[in-house]
Amino acid sequence: MNMARILVVDDESDLEVLIKQKFRKQIREQQYEFLFATDGKKALEVIDTNENIDLLLSDINMPEMDGLTLLSAVGEKQLLMRSVIVSAYGDMQNIRTAMNRGAFDFLCKPINFEDLDVTISKTLQYVEQMKSTIEAIKENNILRMYVDQNVLNFMTRRKLESSLFDNETLEATVIFIDICSFTSISENESPDQVVKLLNSYFDVMVREIIAQGGYIDKFIGDAIMAIFKGDYHLDRAIDSAIAVRNQINSLPDFVDKIIFKPQVSIGINSGEMISGNIGSASLKRLDYTVIGDTVNVAQRLQSAAGPGKIYITESSWYKVRESKKKKKVGDLTLKNKLKPESVYEVVE
Repeated sequence: MNMARILVVDDESDLEVLIKQKFRKQIREQQYEFLFATDGKKALEVIDTNENIDLLLSDINMPEMDGLTLLSAVGEKQLLMRSVIVSAYGDMQNIRTAMNRGAFDFLCKPINFEDLDVTISKTLQYVEQMKSTIEAIKENNILRMYVDQNVLNFMTRRKLESSLFDNETLEATVIFIDICSFTSISENESPDQVVKLLNSYFDVMVREIIAQGGYIDKFIGDAIMAIFKGDYHLDRAIDSAIAVRNQINSLPDFVDKIIFKPQVSIGINSGEMISGNIGSASLKRLDYTVIGDTVNVAQRLQSAAGPGKIYITESSWYKVRESKKKKKVGDLTLKNKLKPESVYEVVE
């Protein structure tokens, strides 16, 4: 735990000396840093000039500004700071008022320093838990921007260290979507404009993929690889491909002074594939993805498809022949395939 910062607010001049004596070990070991103020008004000045105060320890009866008024004033200044109020023994009315204004705990005078030690420790532990929770939420939100939900589920459902090289064979559909001729934009426009435009296209594509229950496996330059699993995975992949094509075709061809008519080429294949962590454990660079001939063929189909075309294999076509409109393209020789592949185009 980082050094905790504690603000003590009390008009008794000897309290500062007593606290520094009682907590000298924690101060020396840089566990606690104490700040002091003699009334609520001065305390607000200290709060305004010192970030990340963890605990406010305040008396109630003080000149200039009392502790109850101080409680009301600090509510929005440092949201993670917690307050402990010191009150005369039996003063339940002020204690109730303090708790209603957000006090975390209270102590009675005369102060028992053993009780104070326990109260400080308990309060700081709570603050640390809040900080950890907020940090975890931030990290999780950032992670969700860059990591597919399927990967997050994998990371949380079992110990990552013991399953680095676990893999499984699954029946699924993989889809590759490429933005045609986008390289020409990259060569002629500024990097900021290129990234902004590319991300706007990706946003459109990702929405349609997620709407059909697909997972984004990775972004590859100006292309997307996505996976569909579960019931009707091929149908849903084709529906998402059609939606992506239609949405991209409807986009304007003039954006931020860039003249470019976006179109996509899409390859889809369905079948058996292997999922797992691919990469180097020694370099700590692993990619949770799918591999196999089914995936390779889908990528080759995308490369063969022209602008606005959606290509699937004959075996995939056979699975959805009753529900989708298609036309035969012919037998194509795909890269690294010994035999020609019979290919169909999804019309709508």
